[in-house]
Amino acid sequence: MDIKQLKFLVALEQTRHFGQAAARCHVTQPTLSMRIRDLEAELGLELIRRSHRFEGFTEAGLRVLAWARTLLAAEEGLHAEAAACRGQLVGTLRLGVVPLAGFDPMNLVGLFAELHPSLRFVVSVLSSEQIFERLGRNQLDLGISYLERLDRVLFDAYPLTEVHMGLLHDPRRFSFAAPVLGWPALAELPLGLLSTGMHFRQSIDHGFRRHGLTPNLRLETDAVYLLVRAVGAGLCCGIVPLEGGFERESEHLQLIPIEDARTLAPLGLIIRRAAPRSPLAEACFREAKAFFRTPH
Repeated sequence: MDIKQLKFLVALEQTRHFGQAAARCHVTQPTLSMRIRDLEAELGLELIRRSHRFEGFTEAGLRVLAWARTLLAAEEGLHAEAAACRGQLVGTLRLGVVPLAGFDPMNLVGLFAELHPSLRFVVSVLSSEQIFERLGRNQLDLGISYLERLDRVLFDAYPLTEVHMGLLHDPRRFSFAAPVLGWPALAELPLGLLSTGMHFRQSIDHGFRRHGLTPNLRLETDAVYLLVRAVGAGLCCGIVPLEGGFERESEHLQLIPIEDARTLAPLGLIIRRAAPRSPLAEACFREAKAFFRTPH
């Protein structure tokens, strides 16, 4: 067994396709298939369900896959640890961010890139549950998520901000005389909202229920960029974080505050407690806390 076989296995999980996994690992498809069969022979287990294409993992394969992810994380941590001993911070920082976070993750990425020019970054937009799960499985280093339902036994967190809401609109289609909008005014507008189940949407729904109102839902999507495009096309108005900078996406977009509108939980930077926890994740978490504690 060698580390490449484990990388092939994880790449197959991520792509669900032999050819794409081989391309990601820079080998031919026959090579990848042969090396995975060698691993199966060594372990005495069938890991992959096959026909003419990839059909998924067997139950044993899923258990081996969990160990493979842990070993690959440990390998990356070993290299990061060695670099840290040399006074360097290298590798890839994997950051998960909830949609419509109300905090620009590029602020953190820019900070880390300035402090550590050799770092690479993978930023994924995920739900809070996905962020918690992937942090727990060591598939993410840090997460930016809502702190509601956060298990403090499993995760450390540093609060970032309370997320206030505003109405994103095209003033050529919708105009408002008041500097701040109340919930009754929102209920009369055609609205574009994130999909049900997302934390930001749950906070919006809570606001309407609290005022005994029902939103006039024109568009629902799980993609933030589609929501912004719909607002820009004049199809609807969108409820977004007030500090998210969405009005800068187009010269025709404006953002107006909503009275007494905030998410149900504050936003925070999250790291897992359990080992293996890479020195890269620990250093960036520590530097982020120091940065936000310092007045700017």
